[in-house]
Amino acid sequence: MTKKVDFLIIGSGIAGLFYALKVAKYGKVAIVTKKDVQSTNTQYAQGGIAAVMDSQDNFEKHINDTLIAGDGLCNNDAVKLVVENAPKLIQELIDIGTVFDIKQNGTFDLAKEGGHSEHRILHHRDITGKEIERALAEQVANNKNIEIFENHFAVDLITQHHLGYIVTSHMNEIECYGAYILDKKTDKIGKILSKITVLATGGIGNIYSVTTNPSIATGDGIAMAHRAKAIVENMEFVQFHPTSLFERETRPSFLITEALRGFGAVLKTPEGEEFMHKYDKRGSLAPRDIVARSIDNEIKTRGIEYVYLDATKTDKKGLTEHFPNIYKKCLSIGIDITKDFIPVVPAAHYLCGGIKTDLNAKTNINNLYAIGECASTGLHGANRLASNSLLEAIVFAKQAAEHSLSYFNKIKHQEKIPQWDSQGTSLPEEMILITQEYKELQQIMTNYVGIVRSNLRLERALNRLEIIYKETEELYRRSIPSQKICELRNAINVGYLVIKMAKRRRESRGLHFNIDYKFKLNYDCHRPDK
Repeated sequence: MTKKVDFLIIGSGIAGLFYALKVAKYGKVAIVTKKDVQSTNTQYAQGGIAAVMDSQDNFEKHINDTLIAGDGLCNNDAVKLVVENAPKLIQELIDIGTVFDIKQNGTFDLAKEGGHSEHRILHHRDITGKEIERALAEQVANNKNIEIFENHFAVDLITQHHLGYIVTSHMNEIECYGAYILDKKTDKIGKILSKITVLATGGIGNIYSVTTNPSIATGDGIAMAHRAKAIVENMEFVQFHPTSLFERETRPSFLITEALRGFGAVLKTPEGEEFMHKYDKRGSLAPRDIVARSIDNEIKTRGIEYVYLDATKTDKKGLTEHFPNIYKKCLSIGIDITKDFIPVVPAAHYLCGGIKTDLNAKTNINNLYAIGECASTGLHGANRLASNSLLEAIVFAKQAAEHSLSYFNKIKHQEKIPQWDSQGTSLPEEMILITQEYKELQQIMTNYVGIVRSNLRLERALNRLEIIYKETEELYRRSIPSQKICELRNAINVGYLVIKMAKRRRESRGLHFNIDYKFKLNYDCHRPDK
């Protein structure tokens, strides 16, 4: 397969679909997704999308909350851009069919989550991401200028490296011409040549043993971009959601949204005692990194497997109406959340770093953009404020669309791209080689590069990872590419970047907590100015 399009989008979550709809009226669009269109991280986003939509709230408050959570590492211009674009882009989501919950008086039923000073979270019950994805997917499916390649896997970006001559050392001279794409049904690798390529590939949760992310979240876009010499940054800042449902041997972990704590649920020990106030005076509504570390500490010091989330004191009717998905899931394993405590543990959830972009979502590689979770836009800094991620995705999808549309028709397709060379390769001898290496990677990252780290743990992780990296690269070189081996290779690449950047950061900050460095809570509510 060789196909030429104006815009190639790799990934079909909220960022990719929103971008596609923005540019489709100006050219041909291809969306590549390794499962079906709606199998994305967006689908699993429960809580909602943050925006200033109430007279009690204002942009300055939302900006300040974001900066506090980001622990001094946010890009102020990015924060301002995202917050101030929020209301009009929320309206665009509504215009294309997204339904957000409203009160009886017709106003939005705005929730409040950890780190937010006001009620500003729009939601659709407890399946907000699924509702947004539904509305976007319906629009995309009905657009004649958008072609969707389901069950196709992006193997690598195409740059000058594939043209047979040496690229200069100047990073801004690298250009992207599209990507090599594996058709999973035929096991053949073709190429999609594009004027503009957009990475919207989501997160990295599956490099860890316990994650709320679906199995597709293996860091493919970040790994591809890194191999193409894109700048990647802030990978040490991995957010662990404090409250995933404790179920042995279940992947992905079922997310218990932060909005439940905003509704009034509180964290408790097995003895039924609240414990968060001894860590932060905001209690169960402290920012996620504080809550996750606090739970981790309780689990380790007490020698227990999980803590509890108690929603039994909240309004029962409102509880089941606002969180029907959580109620149904818990009931399926014998837990009635109106009467019973919910066992919860932290789980790898969201990456705050990624492929470095400017305010137009452009990477350092010409004609290549990154949006959504795979991108590092400067919004989140060292820690993401709850419900800012869906918002970031649509704002930077808009930015990328506007910027790429300003010049895409001046670009010509690169005609000299060779076909994928599989000569001398064969199917992997044994799948166990791939599955076992993946399990080892997850154990290394979970045990040594998790919520709490140390210099010794990071060094040990790097040494262990080096071994499986060499084994996997050798296996990849002699194998016909498959989704499994490519995902393993990408996940190892991403794990290396997390470890490398964690070792480089010689402080404890935001989501990166290293016991060898004194932790400074720059955003702690106990500061004198608070």
